[in-house]
Amino acid sequence: MPIIKVIIPAYNEADSIGLVIKDIPNNVDEVIVVSNNSTDTTEINAIKAGATVLSESRKGYGYACLKGLDYISKQAIKPDIIVFLDGDYSDYPEELTKIIEPIIQHNIDFVIGARVKSKREKGSMTFPQIFGNWLATSLMKLIFDSNFTDLGPFRAIKYDKLLALNMQDKTYGWTVEMQLKALKQKLTYTEVPVNYRNRIGVSKVSGTIKGAIFAGVKILFWIFKYSFRK
Repeated sequence: MPIIKVIIPAYNEADSIGLVIKDIPNNVDEVIVVSNNSTDTTEINAIKAGATVLSESRKGYGYACLKGLDYISKQAIKPDIIVFLDGDYSDYPEELTKIIEPIIQHNIDFVIGARVKSKREKGSMTFPQIFGNWLATSLMKLIFDSNFTDLGPFRAIKYDKLLALNMQDKTYGWTVEMQLKALKQKLTYTEVPVNYRNRIGVSKVSGTIKGAIFAGVKILFWIFKYSFRK
């Protein structure tokens, strides 16, 4: 079996983080929760649930993901697959087996858990999220001839392929940067439809006007940056 590690960025997810960790399948070797400057009991609850907990004081989704990768880079035995998962319990962690199957069974490099409409709970995605996904994936199809339909955070990628992407974004652009670089480096990729429910608590991005605007700007920045890069 491949070595699988899960990275969960978490900012004040005390009410949900334990549920997320509990539902992660047993074939995962390590669950790494990166507390992104949390001020509640996120870290305590994650430790109680059995996760490795890291602390990243700089706010930003990308900062948290990079912290997790830095921790893994210092381990003697490296994983085969990295899975990224949110800490708000909007995804179904037990569907991780579906996310990694194309990598294990068909040697695919990169898999996105696509939050298709038929599998989304009513209200689980806000209008800015839905519109932003449509705009970003439409532009990627137009400019790069991609088949992506979502920027879903529930995703899996081969560890060596992830390292080759040389991820840089520190905040809202992490997911789209990964997808754009995967296209540029001609990684094999696919999407797997996943269920999606209303998160526990309020989103720090789509739940605020400021967060939604900043996320949208960052996503468009990455797309247009890569559209002019050879």
